[in-house]
Amino acid sequence: MRDVAALAGVSLKTVSRVTNGEPGVSAQLTDRVTAAAEQLDFRPNLTASSLRRADRKTSTLGLLVDDVANPFFSEIHRGVEDVARERGVAVMAASMDRRTGVEAEVVATFASRRVDGLILVPTAPDQAYLETELRSGWPVVCVDRVPKGASVDCVLADNRAAAANATRHLLQQGHRRIAFLGDAATLMTAQERLAGFREAMAEAGAPIEPRWIGLDVHSRQDAEHTTREILSGPDRPTALFTAQNYVTMGACRALHRMGLQSVVALTGFDDFPMADVLQPGVSVVEQDARRMGREAAEVLFARMDGATGPVMTKTVPCTFIPRGSGEIPPG
Repeated sequence: MRDVAALAGVSLKTVSRVTNGEPGVSAQLTDRVTAAAEQLDFRPNLTASSLRRADRKTSTLGLLVDDVANPFFSEIHRGVEDVARERGVAVMAASMDRRTGVEAEVVATFASRRVDGLILVPTAPDQAYLETELRSGWPVVCVDRVPKGASVDCVLADNRAAAANATRHLLQQGHRRIAFLGDAATLMTAQERLAGFREAMAEAGAPIEPRWIGLDVHSRQDAEHTTREILSGPDRPTALFTAQNYVTMGACRALHRMGLQSVVALTGFDDFPMADVLQPGVSVVEQDARRMGREAAEVLFARMDGATGPVMTKTVPCTFIPRGSGEIPPG
């Protein structure tokens, strides 16, 4: 900074004000400081700067999700970044891959690096470990799932209602023999989507065959295998409701490889790339994941700015998109 001040012919304090975006510096001086900084390849040390600031802000956020490669979580990431970038805040993201103990470990790492706040997709059975950080005033917002053992703001999709509507769509096409494939049974989202499926089936008086309920389907490979098993018997369902995007992808692969893609109806929860160009196109419940990320970031920044009040939950509505696979009638 001293080198920049000398080259620009200004005081060290002026360089500091320009670097930190503080008011009170003329446009002419700002241009001189900026030009000198560029000429010297100067980059401010934000870590050192945060140590001198009274609020100890680091201009960083932590984002912890299941898997940043999953299109759903990637969209949440983009939504968080949309809001953070406007404030000059960087987002550090990490994946848990549902490994035991990783969630609490990564949260502790973010806390030790003094990120200003955390957006978390809860995966561990219990989030009581957050209490220590919450007592210190560290703001945390959960997205997609409700935490257990910790009281924090949440941004969620209307999982149960959307799953019930997707199931009703299959019922309206005449289906009564519908299978359900879902994610880990311990996850709140999987539980809510299964509850919505059961609710719609009960309303219609349609029987639920236990052997057509596939839970703990964790990957595309698991979903393909489970779908093949359910459809291989002589007495098989006429429709599938797949309650997560990777599960839907695996089910699509099984249907195409078995030659049943135009015979067995399919609706999925979560959209995924290329779902609209398959033959038939895949009918899905679309979550507005980017909006969920933006909403979570807005709530987090409000708390960081000093907002008080009771813990809140925001619900983002889902949209059903018919593309063909969910409109196949019973054989």
